[in-house]
Amino acid sequence: MCNADCVIFGASNLSDAEIANKKIIEIGSYNVNGSFRSFVKSRKPVEYIGVDMEKGPIVDVVCCVEDIIEKFGKESFDIVISMEMLEHVENWRKAISNIKNICKPGGKIILTTRSYGFNYHGFPHDFWRYEIDDMKHIFADCIIERLEKDLKEPGVFIKAVRAEKFEEKDLSDYKLYSIILDKRSLNIDDKAVKSFQKVYQRHMRFKKIITGIGRLVFSKLGFRV
Repeated sequence: MCNADCVIFGASNLSDAEIANKKIIEIGSYNVNGSFRSFVKSRKPVEYIGVDMEKGPIVDVVCCVEDIIEKFGKESFDIVISMEMLEHVENWRKAISNIKNICKPGGKIILTTRSYGFNYHGFPHDFWRYEIDDMKHIFADCIIERLEKDLKEPGVFIKAVRAEKFEEKDLSDYKLYSIILDKRSLNIDDKAVKSFQKVYQRHMRFKKIITGIGRLVFSKLGFRV
């Protein structure tokens, strides 16, 4: 899933020549509020596979990002696209590793995700926030061709190239900001996730009640709602 700015970033940073006759995979392709697929397919790739963890619009193969290497094999695609998926994966290190390793040497990676300040949005979960400096560190084993902030909402966009001589960076001791824990952390335990979800669900129920009361009050006063 992606928004218009994600599509613009991808379209601005993948040329027709980079796409034509290439094998492309989009990880997290479920179309919620927009898709990059139509743009890419109009540039005539030899193959375009949309992958997500559940069935839905423009999902060709149901597969979690943690399992894509087992499903497709290493170095299987010329371009790997992942838009607005990465913050939703608890095991982000495995996700990043698989994204890098499913890409062919010299292949392109287009990735967009959310940064600190973007609200919790579970589909079904939401764990991490990524900054410019995080991406510089995480993709230090690749060639970063473009790295920029989303200027409309807290987020980050990156285009990277997998090096011909690829030596994967060890990220086991790297901390990311967790929206669940409200701090940078190596990992999130199940207890913390469950506790956060309970609080969040109570908050949403309370918000719904307050909104309903507000609508009722305004209606009684003769205002349209």
